[in-house]
Amino acid sequence: VLKKLVVAVIPTGVIGLTVYKAVKSYLLGNLTVVLLSLLIGGIALIVFERFRAPTEGEVDFREITYRKAFLIGLFQAIAVIPGVSRSAATIVGGSLIGISKRTIVEFSFMLAVPTMLAASALELVKGRAALAGHYGLLAVGFVVSFITAIVAIKTFLGYIKRHDFSVFGWYRIVLAVVYYLVFLR
Repeated sequence: VLKKLVVAVIPTGVIGLTVYKAVKSYLLGNLTVVLLSLLIGGIALIVFERFRAPTEGEVDFREITYRKAFLIGLFQAIAVIPGVSRSAATIVGGSLIGISKRTIVEFSFMLAVPTMLAASALELVKGRAALAGHYGLLAVGFVVSFITAIVAIKTFLGYIKRHDFSVFGWYRIVLAVVYYLVFLR
């Protein structure tokens, strides 16, 4: 599984580094981009759930070939766009290429760890001057975030075994409407 996670991180890293400056300059902080990402992502999750063939069974990482791992990394790269859910992009993408729900959900959340560590490391390197003298706070924040993420992932995995993703689609649509009313109206 570790090798497949590395393969999945590669396209995300290459694409992320390639478009980093453009995203930071043109998309980050762009309220319209966030609104559209929330709305389109919500609709996509609902449509996806309506037409997805139900899959049962245990998690089997053999379903994920190296080619599929690379494709999952490409789907994950879509999340460089503000408002796009990394996990939704990888889960929907993985399901579209034939990976069962339980397997892609677990792989997606395992993939979050190296992806977010790499992205955070990049930001730390770029902003190291601003962090001078605050390494203790950074360490505490890292530990608390890590523990919170583990609890959230376990909770989510338990929930998703019994439910589908449409509730998250509706959540994103409602959030997009609220976002519009509060920030763009």
